[in-house]
Amino acid sequence: MKVLLVNGGPHKEGCTYTALKEVADTLNEEGIETEIFWLGVKPISGCIACGTCYEKGKCVFDDVVNEFALKCKEADGFIFGTPVHYAAASGAMTSFMDRLFYSASGDKSLFRLKPAASVISARRSGTTVTYDQINKYFGINEMPIISSRYWNMVHGNTPDEVRKDEEGMQIMRVLGRNMAYFLKCKEAGIKAGIQEPEREKTKLTNFIK
Repeated sequence: MKVLLVNGGPHKEGCTYTALKEVADTLNEEGIETEIFWLGVKPISGCIACGTCYEKGKCVFDDVVNEFALKCKEADGFIFGTPVHYAAASGAMTSFMDRLFYSASGDKSLFRLKPAASVISARRSGTTVTYDQINKYFGINEMPIISSRYWNMVHGNTPDEVRKDEEGMQIMRVLGRNMAYFLKCKEAGIKAGIQEPEREKTKLTNFIK
């Protein structure tokens, strides 16, 4: 089993990475393979709602979004980490997730019934708003949301400060163990013959007719 962790911070080994690394180390201890995927610092365009992904099965902009989508096919779970920028996810992370989830959802979803969690890093505040923002991507894609002992967040302005956030680091470890537990339970259920729930055809209701 494998969990993909997304580092949406501008620094490859900054505060967001420090939190994700704690989760990854815990998952590894539980026998779960991990990979931390850094978005990098190149500009990431937002979704232009062209609909090309419905025809081609991938985003029209061939960049880090499509690169990550290819990895999603083999992943069993996901953790998306972002720093707080102006009481929200970073601009790069927002553009990345908008395009990723729009192009990789639908009838051929890469995410359905795969567990996911968000990890939020901030110097001081804006964490709960960002936590809600990221979790909404999971809720609209039938993804079980994995929680911890508290909301999945750490505080600090540097990696060293994040490591001194003892409660935050504990939250990351509990999150890792909870994710591992869920994945093992899902695997056991599949081996026992439990079928996935039937998928209904999507119905869209517009408010203005």
